[in-house]
Amino acid sequence: MISSTPIWQLTDAVVSKVTGSPLISYDFAVGRTPFSTLSSVTAALVTYYLVIFGGREIMKHREPFKLRTWTKIHNVALTGVSGLLLALTVEQLLPQLWSQGLTYNICGHGGWTAPLEVLYLLNYLTKYIEFVDTVLLMLKKKPLTFLHTYHHGATAFLCYAQLLGATPVSWVPITINLFVHCLMYNYFYLTSCGRKVWYKRYITMIQIVQFVIDLGFIYWVSYNFFATQYFEDSAPLMQNQCAANTREIVGAMTEDKVRKHEFAAFTGLVCLTSYLFLFIAFYFATYKKPASNKICGAGQSNALRVKAHVEPMVAEITQKVMSVARPLA
Repeated sequence: MISSTPIWQLTDAVVSKVTGSPLISYDFAVGRTPFSTLSSVTAALVTYYLVIFGGREIMKHREPFKLRTWTKIHNVALTGVSGLLLALTVEQLLPQLWSQGLTYNICGHGGWTAPLEVLYLLNYLTKYIEFVDTVLLMLKKKPLTFLHTYHHGATAFLCYAQLLGATPVSWVPITINLFVHCLMYNYFYLTSCGRKVWYKRYITMIQIVQFVIDLGFIYWVSYNFFATQYFEDSAPLMQNQCAANTREIVGAMTEDKVRKHEFAAFTGLVCLTSYLFLFIAFYFATYKKPASNKICGAGQSNALRVKAHVEPMVAEITQKVMSVARPLA
């Protein structure tokens, strides 16, 4: 189905003029789309971590780069891209939510149309552009916190998993995240211009609320999916419209697609849950500083305090996700 909404049509005209292909042609196809296989995603993530941590070691004995202009360009570009993708996604969703209701669009086919798949893919590809955030920090000899480096890599992997599993609920975290990124990259741009911005703390608060909302939707959708698959006769609360929509979707899936959907659901659950705990820990370490810290010591930095509390938990989560992912390689 080709969308006839105005922002889509305008964007499609520009894309077609520049690339020679309509916007709808940029769908997710394993092996054809960039970063669409587990091996290519793994290679990209390994390269990312080698570059930033290897670069940090190289920069130890060098003067930091200023990179003010490049930082401004990067932040303006991501603010604009996030805003455009948000507008395109909302434009697709509002008529569907109005006519079909919320449940069909998070548990049924409404959340995974051809235009939305294109937007989910474009959102996914921006995650690799966002790696530049860390490269700029490394070149400027800024701290590479555990939260920052883990979040960037894990989010790229998370978006890959959702495209692989074609999860209809994807639009919920994507739209909220795009809104947050409009605020966040605008904040980064203003600070790169030397301006003092008062709402940094509130961006973190919004991010925490974002993960709470995301998890509310994802826990409910995942419960219905796994219960439909394995516990339908014994699981409570299965007489609901989400379960009915889930049965319809699963019934149309091949066994391989069901396995990928399970992988996507599991990845979403563990990644977003870890984000919630990480951002809460960051918030308290940054904005609720105690007078003394007997556990970490008064001289330890906020970043190290967060790392000391959450790194073992995230390492365990990462190990579980990769154990699930190995059969997909």
